[in-house]
Amino acid sequence: MDPVTLTTGRLLLRTVGPQDTDTVYAACQDPDIQRWTTVPSPYLPEHARGFVEQMVPDGWASGSMFAFGAFLPSGELTGMLGVTLRSPGVGEIGYWGVKEHRGNGYITEAVVAVSRWAFTELSVDRVEWRAEVGNRASRAVAERAGFVFEGTLRAAVNNKGVLRDSWIGSLLPSDLGLASTTPYLPAEE
Repeated sequence: MDPVTLTTGRLLLRTVGPQDTDTVYAACQDPDIQRWTTVPSPYLPEHARGFVEQMVPDGWASGSMFAFGAFLPSGELTGMLGVTLRSPGVGEIGYWGVKEHRGNGYITEAVVAVSRWAFTELSVDRVEWRAEVGNRASRAVAERAGFVFEGTLRAAVNNKGVLRDSWIGSLLPSDLGLASTTPYLPAEE
């Protein structure tokens, strides 16, 4: 699939490329990004190059991972997010926010837009969010975006060689007022 560009009220969501290498590298120097995500630590210039020149274009080309940079109209990067297809009809969203832009709702806005796109263009019926237990900023974004917290998965994240517990939540098309591509029959309790 060719990369797409999305817009929100405040953001341009587009793929990143070689022109964004230095910006991605600078953002990933943030200790919180290195602590709470699976980006390499220390994060070196070659990691940024591999991400923007190989991982992102390969994900779009194979239809397995759809990464977007969230940019202000000025061109400033506010964060990165992407949907990885995990199984038929299920995508997992991941994101990080640039330190200087946190607290402005940009990542929440981007998560809603990219999830809506995944539901309507990728025929995804469930977007999952996972974050290491304790990553309260990620959980706050997910909850503001409408994700329903579903629980804790034991030893579900391998972060730099250490298994850690993970929170999990989901967003369904109906949470955004959209129809599912597959009928859904909720469990009766």
